[in-house]
Amino acid sequence: MPYLGLSPAVQTTAMAYQDLTGGTGTSFTLDHPVGNAAEIEVFVNNVRQEPTVAYTVNGTSLSMTGSIVATDDFYVNFQGKALVTSTSGSGGGGTFKGENGEINAGGGDIFRVHQQQLDTDTTIDADENALAAGPLTVATGVTLTVTSGGNLVIA
Repeated sequence: MPYLGLSPAVQTTAMAYQDLTGGTGTSFTLDHPVGNAAEIEVFVNNVRQEPTVAYTVNGTSLSMTGSIVATDDFYVNFQGKALVTSTSGSGGGGTFKGENGEINAGGGDIFRVHQQQLDTDTTIDADENALAAGPLTVATGVTLTVTSGGNLVIA
């Protein structure tokens, strides 16, 4: 049956997950780099651990304050895999422009507008596709890495 208004959005979201069960000690390597401890949920024996108290993270290095044993059910949920994690207040991320004006996040419109220069180290993982409108300049001292299996298209 037809209806009035916009068509409902159909989306599904799957969070990245990493099982670390079987590991021992306090230091572990994550599959995906993160900017801070709040970007992941760490569980030990199905109990969520408190960020910055029970664990700290730096890129792909996860450090637990208590020792993990091989029999612990130990896993991490990634809250979102950002292509770029920025700790500066320089903005970025782009906007959408068009008949709805300018929209900073989500939403959308006809044109996607973004910066022309990459100012933070960025890695396109093996399971990711990335698209940027060119020309694109990589700032001095900044590294853009496309992992084997990952794809970057500059159109």
